[in-house]
Amino acid sequence: MTHIAVVGGSLAGLRAVETLRTDGFDGDITVVNAEDTAPYDRPPLSKKFLSGEWEADRIQLRKTSDIESLSAHWLNNTSATALNIAARELTLSTSSVVHYDACIIATGGIARELPQQPQARGIHQLRTLHDAQALREELQPGKKLVVIGAGFIGLEAAATAIARGCTVTVVEGLPAPLIRGLGEEMGRAATAIHATQGVNIRCNVRVQGIDTNANSVTGVRISDANGESVVPADVVLVGIGVAPATQWLEGSGLTVNDGVVCDAHLQAAPGVFAAGDVARWVNGLYSDLEPTMRVEHWTTAAEQGAHAARNALAHINNTPLTPYSAVPFFWSDQFTSRIQFLGRSTDAEEIRVVAGSVDEGKFAAAYMRAGRLVGVLGVSMPKVVMPSRKLLEVHTSWEAALEHYAGLAS
Repeated sequence: MTHIAVVGGSLAGLRAVETLRTDGFDGDITVVNAEDTAPYDRPPLSKKFLSGEWEADRIQLRKTSDIESLSAHWLNNTSATALNIAARELTLSTSSVVHYDACIIATGGIARELPQQPQARGIHQLRTLHDAQALREELQPGKKLVVIGAGFIGLEAAATAIARGCTVTVVEGLPAPLIRGLGEEMGRAATAIHATQGVNIRCNVRVQGIDTNANSVTGVRISDANGESVVPADVVLVGIGVAPATQWLEGSGLTVNDGVVCDAHLQAAPGVFAAGDVARWVNGLYSDLEPTMRVEHWTTAAEQGAHAARNALAHINNTPLTPYSAVPFFWSDQFTSRIQFLGRSTDAEEIRVVAGSVDEGKFAAAYMRAGRLVGVLGVSMPKVVMPSRKLLEVHTSWEAALEHYAGLAS
């Protein structure tokens, strides 16, 4: 019987399994899931779950009965340790070997650590359900939280911690929060609400280390234009991004470069596909500006999981593969603001506010590169952002895009 292996049991892996079954695959499916839990939703980990408003059962992606109905063999608390693409074999942490006809890699990412990061009570990362449970227990009223890194996860956690009665300081090495995702000016504008809610964001700060005493964290040592100092801390969240989980692919023959490098069909080698945070692929909508891209967004993981599954079936059936081209999309809830972004901000040559007001904290901004619209940011402006997907899909010129937004304003 034909056998498809799915490495990774989170959103992308789950969508792959569901698509295989809904598209008629009746062969064997093995899911290698490094975590010891059923698939769950990650975005609430820094918001509803971290706040205590939701418990673990509320973030499960599917009911147990729905998972069972897929008739897949789930290997929980098990990791893949090697891939042999010539022999079409996966070696697992249990030392067993899985033979496959097609393989879908959906291993996601691993939270990055600071160099020489101490292992002490009160120091956390936030990637898994267990991470969120441990951090939630420590975010008690009056506690001093220091967040290292002003990215989306760190800022969402900062907002949640304020609501739980903590004192929060965020330290960031770059000149503004969210600079990698939104650019300096818009990163600063999109996060202005934090200051009004009591979050102290300090940029242009270098973290020198984390201080501990009796195996508990006491503070974060930093240096900036004013010299060196210590920010007192009862709890520290290290939120400096994730690295794609590709270490196990060493020697596999796959090309790995900040992700598993794939073609436009999400194929990394004949019969081997990748999806979600781990995949670096050729996105036809942006390939003239970015030869490959890797996107760490919920929507991309969901769509790519399904698309990789369909191409895996096409490979098995010896039918043509289809490219995955899409406008990347992400959102982030921080206090009363909802930040949404469609497209790409990388190397934007001009950014212009096209609706609303930055001062009022409700606005939309357009991003231009190579004479065309490449991205749209909205802060609490979904009615402007979401219809912009069509403009991005057809490579609307900058002039035409500005005319479009001017028409909306009138």
